[in-house]
Amino acid sequence: MNVSYRWLKDLAPTLSGTPHDLAARITQLAVPVDEVVDLAWGLEDVVVARVTRVRPHPNADRLVLCEVQTGDGVAQVVTGAPNVVEGAFYPFVAVGGALPGGVAIQRVNLRGVWSDGMLCSERELGLGRDATGIMRLSGGFEVGAPLVKALGLDDHRLVVDVTANRPDLLGHWGVARELAPGGVRGLRLAPFPGHVSARYDRVTEGAQAMAGGVAVRIEDRDGCPRYAALVLRGVRVGPSPEWLASRLRAVGARPINNVVDATNYVLFELNQPLHAFDLAKLRGPAIVVRRARPGERIRTLDGVDRELNPEVLVIADAERPVAVAGVIGGAETEVSEATTDVLIECAYFEPKRIRRGSRSLGVETDASYRFQRGIDPEGLPAALQRVADLILSVAGGVVQVPAADAYPNRWTPRVVRLRPERVSLVLGVEIGRDEIAAELEPLGMDVRGSGGPLEVTVPPWRPDMAREVDLIEEVARRWGYDRFPDELRPFRLGRTQDDRVVRAVSVIRRAMVQAGFLEARSVPFVAAGVGEIPLANPLAEDEAYLRRWLLPGLVDRVEHNFARLVRDVRLVEVGTVFVESGGPLPREEVHVAAVWTGRREPSHWMGEKEWDVWDLKGRLEAIAPHVVGPSAFVRPLQPGSEAERALPFQAGSFAVVTQDGGWMGGGGQVRPDAIDAPRWAGPVWGFEMRLAEFGAPARRYAPLPSFPAVERDLALLVPLDCPAAAVGDAIRGSAPETLESLSLFDVYTGPNIRADSRSLAWRLRFRAGDRTLTDAEVDAAMKVIIRTLEEKLDVTVRGA
Repeated sequence: MNVSYRWLKDLAPTLSGTPHDLAARITQLAVPVDEVVDLAWGLEDVVVARVTRVRPHPNADRLVLCEVQTGDGVAQVVTGAPNVVEGAFYPFVAVGGALPGGVAIQRVNLRGVWSDGMLCSERELGLGRDATGIMRLSGGFEVGAPLVKALGLDDHRLVVDVTANRPDLLGHWGVARELAPGGVRGLRLAPFPGHVSARYDRVTEGAQAMAGGVAVRIEDRDGCPRYAALVLRGVRVGPSPEWLASRLRAVGARPINNVVDATNYVLFELNQPLHAFDLAKLRGPAIVVRRARPGERIRTLDGVDRELNPEVLVIADAERPVAVAGVIGGAETEVSEATTDVLIECAYFEPKRIRRGSRSLGVETDASYRFQRGIDPEGLPAALQRVADLILSVAGGVVQVPAADAYPNRWTPRVVRLRPERVSLVLGVEIGRDEIAAELEPLGMDVRGSGGPLEVTVPPWRPDMAREVDLIEEVARRWGYDRFPDELRPFRLGRTQDDRVVRAVSVIRRAMVQAGFLEARSVPFVAAGVGEIPLANPLAEDEAYLRRWLLPGLVDRVEHNFARLVRDVRLVEVGTVFVESGGPLPREEVHVAAVWTGRREPSHWMGEKEWDVWDLKGRLEAIAPHVVGPSAFVRPLQPGSEAERALPFQAGSFAVVTQDGGWMGGGGQVRPDAIDAPRWAGPVWGFEMRLAEFGAPARRYAPLPSFPAVERDLALLVPLDCPAAAVGDAIRGSAPETLESLSLFDVYTGPNIRADSRSLAWRLRFRAGDRTLTDAEVDAAMKVIIRTLEEKLDVTVRGA
């Protein structure tokens, strides 16, 4: 939102401070200010000049010679602008002067004729985007006067970053209300130069009304709760006076003509979008607010023919759509210089309906931006009066009574209870009832109540004030965050533990960050084929689905780093994925995913070590208990399994399973066809797991062992197609409870070993908590283990 400093001062006469002071105050009170722009910067050498004579260039068909009165005499200027006319005023820079940006103006010879200066366009002066011709000034001016003073450009533009919850700040009136010392009581609508007040009767009806002989009817009451209209006849459409054009330029808008500029002026001042129709082009004449019908089309003001769908709300006359409601007008009813009678639209449209229409057509305008966020439904009469006064002042004409105000769905004031003691408890400082009222009332809130909770009536321009805590935050904001004490005050610890998921995620994040990973936050919208839940209203064609996995988004980030010659990447993400549930809403799951590639350690003259499969397995075994639970196991990924099909890993990967065999995720090396990697890039490793809903593991006390352990080593001949994990599971499953630990300490292939087998050596440790185990007990356990291995896995004892 571009805010004019001078405009704010006109609305709030008691407002004090420099533009930078106000920017700091807005940032402290409400929303950040990104930039403060001096509109007069670079225009010191530009003056108002008058062209007294225009002659053809003797040596060029597309150039003309202009005699220009500059205030310091008469200069000859050669230009190719098609719109230069005798007697008109234009911006001029003399030889030796400079344009914004520092471009110096010199005396030049153009096709044999000397040019002593330059007549400037809007773009060259930084006052607009039009570069097709010289900037013609409307009205009467003093020749030689500085352009800054002549156009009222001694102003500053505040670029305000308005957040989604504060649509009331999308107009100068709302910003001035925040800044003015007395709030709403310190504001006034300043009269215009040559001000003419429009006097008319406004008839408020249900869904139908009459505006100066035009029938107004609302068919879609949900999409348009209120529609007001006013007819003005005998207007003279032409260029806007320079004060109006300059005010629009100050906020970055392009002047068009006096009628359209008047509607835009009120939009930026009161945050109320308006639209002007050429009344002679409205059939009926009638205005109908309805949904588009199948097959209907409209040519909009940007010259594009658009096909409408029933989700789009339109403004129609008696026969066809003439505007897309709240978004953009139609070319057929556009106001032109031939227009004499206009109908002014002033409406409140339902935000969601405008958002759907804007996105379906791919059109975003100043009007749609405001309607989507919500405007003041009770502010329509003031805006209609303001635009009528302005049009009569700059374009003449008369109002044809009455004005229509179709209002089928009336706004109901919201009353929120606010407990003063709750304010003090939440904020930690004592703020009295009177002080609370003094902070809220300047914002337009009605605060009542002498004892007990306060009854706060929220104004219609503040839809974000819905709960008691919203009002408490508003009190804190207005009271001043900088006034809160910064010392640590007494507090009482809570006894409720954090949610298990929160605790698990905290442990995972801490472990991965300690390992050198950076946390990523990717958007959940993906392309078709990556997700399985389609969006009803996607932001883009390549983001039309909700993600099923986190890993593809992280792989995209690795590709992004590769494209910028970054070789070493370590990323982790904890986020939500969406799974088809068979019901109206998808099932949401919390997943943990990570990717890494490049060097394992910083570069060193002794050499570099890349990540390998054992790093992957170690990472999985360290993280899986926190993600899946204490009973998580890391096992080789079976070819053709669901895990192999779901995740983009190549052969030799691992699966994370629960004790009962349930698959919870996996990890491995990303397949080359799943990532666009340059030749110099190393292998890309990754994993993804689903956060299980397991309870917090019970903590049990166990005394230190009092009896000695017994260890036995077991060397086995294992077929090559039998995983070591399967052998370990078989040993654990057949061993007694006295098996304390099991570890693989040697793998051997070579001489004296069959070609289809390998030797795996295991160390088994047995211990009983109540006695010393005998050799006979351990021997009996070993026999059971060996027999189980032979019967189930065809594994034999080496050397037996």
